[in-house]
Amino acid sequence: MEERDRHRRRMPRKPRLGAEPRRALEMLADAPRGCPAALLLTLGFKTKMVASLVHAKLATAHRETMRAHGYAIEVIRITITDAGRRALEGPAESE
Repeated sequence: MEERDRHRRRMPRKPRLGAEPRRALEMLADAPRGCPAALLLTLGFKTKMVASLVHAKLATAHRETMRAHGYAIEVIRITITDAGRRALEGPAESE
């Protein structure tokens, strides 16, 4: 193998999504305004996995204040990004 062939830059592979991150992104893709983080946790998604989607820029987290029964409550809303939508187009981890 020639020297230049060994050092040729490879195109980075698109990371494959595991089943749980894919399921979370699919749910977010179906929610135009995103989902409250508490709902994702209630549905069984782990905090660490949701945080990893945000860290990987596949989703964003926005803090908002809502009023319920006269009380102001803070809600974290998770929304999918364009990168998250593109990731859903790729193969799943098991494929």
